[in-house]
Amino acid sequence: MGRPVETWSSNLVFYLCVAGAAVGLGTLWRFPFLAGQYGGGLFVLVFIAACLLIAVPLLAAEFMIGRRGGPNVPLAAGRLAASAGRSPRWAAIGVLGTLAVFLIMSYYSVIGGWVFSYVEAYASGSAAGLDHAGLVARFEALLADPWRLAFWHTAFLGATFVISAAGLHRGIELANKIMLPGLFAILLGLAIYALELGDPARAIAFLTHVDFSQLSGPLVLAAVGQAFFATGVGLAIMIAYGSHVSAATSLPKSAVVVVTSIVLASVLSSLLIFPLVFGFGVDPAQGPQLAFIVLPSIFVGMPGGAVIGTLFFVLLAFAALSSAIAGLEPAGAWIMERFGLRRATAISIVAFAFWLGGLAMVMSFSDWRDFHPLAAVERFRTATLFDLTDFFASNVLLPVGALLTSLLVGWRLDHAQIAGELGTRPVVERGLRALLRFICPIAIIAVLAGAF
Repeated sequence: MGRPVETWSSNLVFYLCVAGAAVGLGTLWRFPFLAGQYGGGLFVLVFIAACLLIAVPLLAAEFMIGRRGGPNVPLAAGRLAASAGRSPRWAAIGVLGTLAVFLIMSYYSVIGGWVFSYVEAYASGSAAGLDHAGLVARFEALLADPWRLAFWHTAFLGATFVISAAGLHRGIELANKIMLPGLFAILLGLAIYALELGDPARAIAFLTHVDFSQLSGPLVLAAVGQAFFATGVGLAIMIAYGSHVSAATSLPKSAVVVVTSIVLASVLSSLLIFPLVFGFGVDPAQGPQLAFIVLPSIFVGMPGGAVIGTLFFVLLAFAALSSAIAGLEPAGAWIMERFGLRRATAISIVAFAFWLGGLAMVMSFSDWRDFHPLAAVERFRTATLFDLTDFFASNVLLPVGALLTSLLVGWRLDHAQIAGELGTRPVVERGLRALLRFICPIAIIAVLAGAF
C-alpha cells in the first residue's frame, strides 16, 4: 500500500478534525433555514433522531473502511471487500464519494469566496453601514462580477491549499486546533448576544415546541437529508480521515463525537439566528440571503453591528475552511499513492482541478446564470449549472454512496472481519449492524426517491 500511513496525534485532535470537517456552512445557515421552513421543534427532534439512528452507524462504517482499507479512498472499500472474499467492485463507494467531493467543492469554494469577501468588507468597514437595499445591491453586484467571484474563489482555495499541503500534523491538525475552538467560541458568544438583544422567548419556544400533527413525509425527508448533508456521510471524507485512526480508537465513540458537534453547532446557530429574526420581524427561511443579506441588515441596527458582522463572517470562514481542507483529502491521497508524489504536489493538483471546476460555477452565478442545460426536462427547466451540480452530488452521489456503505458493512462483511470495529461491547456492535442493515437503507432509499 505504499508509504506508511500517518496517524492522528491524539484522539482529541482526531475529534477536532472530524468535527471541523462536518461543521460547515450547511450546518450554520442551512439548518436554521430548514428548521424555519418546517416548523421548528419537530424538525429539530427528527433531525436529532436521524443523526443518531442513521448518521452514527454510517460514520462508524466509513471510519472502519478507511482504517481497514487505507488512505487511497477510491480503492479502500474495494480492498476491504476483497480481503473478505467479496468483489473489489465495492470500490465504487470511494469512487462515488470522491466524485461527489469534487463536484461539491467546485461550488463550495465559490461560496467560501463570498464569505472571504464579506470578512474583508466588514473588517475594512465598507459594508458595515449599508442598509438592506445597499446589501442587496452589494450581493447582486458580487454575483454578477465573474472577476471578483474568481478572485475570492481563488483566495479561498489558496488558503485551503496552504493548510492541507502543510501536512496532517502541521497543517490539518494545527488549523483545526485553532479554527474549531474559535468557531464554537464565536458561535456561543454571538448566540448569547442574540438572545439578549432579540426575542429569546419566542425563539426558544419555536425550537422546543413539538407538534406531531405537523409530521409529514417532506419534513422527515428534509431532516434525514440534513443529517446526511451536515455529517458528510457518502462524501468519502470520513473514509480519508478514518485511514489515519489508530487501532485503539473507538469508531462508534468517534461517530458520536461528530454527531454531537453537529447537533450542538446546529442548535447554537439557531439560537443566534432565530432570536434576531423574530426580534426584528424577518423570515428565517431565505437560503443564502439569510447569511449575506438578511442578517447583515439586522447587524446595521444593532449596537456594535460592525464588530458583530465581522465576527459572524469570520465564524462562517472558519466553518468553510475546516470543511474544505477535508475535501482535498480523498483525491489527494489517491494521487499520492497512485503516482508516488509528495503531498504538496498531489494536493496542488487536486486544488487546481477544484479551481477549474469552480470557474464554471463562477460563470453559473454570473454570465451563465440564464443558461439552463436541461431546460427540456420539466424537473430541471430553470436549473442552472450550479443547481444541477448541487442536485446530482447531494441527491444522487451522496445517498448512493451511503447506501452502498450500509450494504457492504451491514450485509457483506461477516462478524469476524469487523470484530471490534463497530464497538467492543456486543450490544453496541449488534445495534449498529442492525441499523446499517435495516434502518439506514430504508432511510437512504426514501431520500433518493424523495429527490425525484
